[in-house]
Amino acid sequence: MDSVKRVCLWSGPRNISTALMYAFAQREDTRVVDEPLYGHYLRASGADHPLKIETMESMECDGEKVARGLILGPCARPVLFMKQMTHHLIEMGRGFLGSVVNVLLTRDPVDMLPSLEKALGEIALVDTGYRAQYELFEQLRALGQEPPVLEARELLLNPRGVLEQLCERLELPFDEGMLAWETGGRPEDGVWAAHWYANVHRSRGFQPYRPKTEPFPERLRALLDECRPYYEALYAHALKGEQ
Repeated sequence: MDSVKRVCLWSGPRNISTALMYAFAQREDTRVVDEPLYGHYLRASGADHPLKIETMESMECDGEKVARGLILGPCARPVLFMKQMTHHLIEMGRGFLGSVVNVLLTRDPVDMLPSLEKALGEIALVDTGYRAQYELFEQLRALGQEPPVLEARELLLNPRGVLEQLCERLELPFDEGMLAWETGGRPEDGVWAAHWYANVHRSRGFQPYRPKTEPFPERLRALLDECRPYYEALYAHALKGEQ
């Protein structure tokens, strides 16, 4: 029987998934891995992302090999925490999902969509990951799992409270060290960190939630309407900062 607790955090883009990876990296019992399926996604989708060539050259780009060799492969520590993007799960088998502990991380599309547009330019529903997250949630429940759902605002409003609940769901002891880290990058960061991780590299922990003050762009209104039902369905299951 596998003695390693393998945790896959399935997030959407422009979320606090990197901060969560940094939080788990503070645990002495945990090894963290940064988006092991990113190269597979870039190869299979043909998406034109910043640092695409560098990313694909830095990692295994066959998702099936990643699943066998890394996600389900040897790990020298009791816990393996993998930061994943839900939309990376394309054109590959999902049998490994039954052998890992799955957690979903979502964010209000009102906050997320303008940030994603700044990073990628023109965006569509497939780029946001909302539908993929909801479909994954339903698939996991069909497998008999009840995956914890994290919501960015709830986590930032009460990091300790939400992380304590998450650790309880994962059957792990809460570690106080998860609430703070040193500024700068980590050796586990993917090569794409130079484009995406500036904010978390400046941080020393989870930043207080600050609602956006600029008006929501009207050009993204139709996309917001597409995303909202998936987000709201997931938020109904989210761990709340105030119970």
